[in-house]
Amino acid sequence: MLNFDVQKNPKQAYISMALLAAALLVFPFFAAQFGNSWVRIADLALLYIMLAVGLNIVVGFAGLLDLGYIAFYAVGAYMTGLLASPQFATVLESLINMNPAVGEALASVLGEDIRTNGIHLSVWVIIPMAAALAGFFGAVLGAPTLKLRGDYLAIVTLGFGEIIRIFMNNLNDPVNITNGPQGINLIDPIRVFGVNLAGEQGSRATVFIGSFSMPSVNAYYFLFLALTIATVFVTSRLQHSRLGRAWVAIREDEIAAKAMGINTRNVKLLAFSMGATFGGVAGAMFASFQGFVSPESFSLTESIAVLAMVVLGGIGHIPGVVLGGALLAALPEILRHVVEPLQMKLFGKVLIESEVLRQLLYGLAMVVIMLTRPAGLWPSPKHEDRPADGDADSKGQSTGVMAA
Repeated sequence: MLNFDVQKNPKQAYISMALLAAALLVFPFFAAQFGNSWVRIADLALLYIMLAVGLNIVVGFAGLLDLGYIAFYAVGAYMTGLLASPQFATVLESLINMNPAVGEALASVLGEDIRTNGIHLSVWVIIPMAAALAGFFGAVLGAPTLKLRGDYLAIVTLGFGEIIRIFMNNLNDPVNITNGPQGINLIDPIRVFGVNLAGEQGSRATVFIGSFSMPSVNAYYFLFLALTIATVFVTSRLQHSRLGRAWVAIREDEIAAKAMGINTRNVKLLAFSMGATFGGVAGAMFASFQGFVSPESFSLTESIAVLAMVVLGGIGHIPGVVLGGALLAALPEILRHVVEPLQMKLFGKVLIESEVLRQLLYGLAMVVIMLTRPAGLWPSPKHEDRPADGDADSKGQSTGVMAA
């Protein structure tokens, strides 16, 4: 069994990390033998893991139920679509039609080339802006909800997520910012040190680095893997920081945390903002990877799916959240590829369509796991921050949260 607890068993933890790193590095080359679609599934799974780890800050560490987290994903994706595609030319054209003076002034400041080509900033310039804008929206969501808990907070955050999606769906008149339901396409791919991760034109989606070549999906895999590792590292450091302990204290007992001198208002706002920041970064990556964004990608179902990853893996436990994200992001796509061929082998014909059966199996698996392991597949160890039921009362000890 893999063990990542560096504090209690550092030797085994580092061995587990090395084995996992080796497996992750080899995976795309092994999976590519069965088709690039399997590596693409892994690419999307890594993006969802980034989202789940970011949401874990809000739900797992601070105990604030957020059903609108996908809105921050949308903010990052649409900012990338606006600043790394021809879409801004459409924005400028509609702005000139509505207010010629303002539109012409903007064109003169940004350059005449923007009228036809739009803005094409590097995604590495957009990512900090997407993270900052998503963090700002996180604070905007958090500010009016500071006194809400549980179901009431869930309803407000759900409404916020739907408001953002509806805005993106309707911001095409009178100024066409998001192109409405049609979405934004022709978004620039990611470049790393001048290398186009989507492959140069005519390369058949193959990335060349000197004499070495690999499929585009493999290149994106390694980039997303590096970003996911960075996200896990940052959130792990946050968890064991003074701020992280304050989040856990609020989750366990907000009144006691306030009595101990914790500024619960600011700490909650930081939880919303920091969690949203990771969502904005993942959204920017998603837009550049897909080359297209539309409101359908940011529905309530997506928010619930990301929340399910956190709950299924183990609320507040980063390795568990990573496991939950990997399973729930990859499992539906794997079932899509497997269920029809399996039925053909067993029955000689397709009895139930893959889309219907995969959703049925997906839901059934979640129900069974929640019934058998309500704390998640990989819950927090007792010594970390979550004592067993009744331990604190029976032994006359505190939970260890405040003492941490």
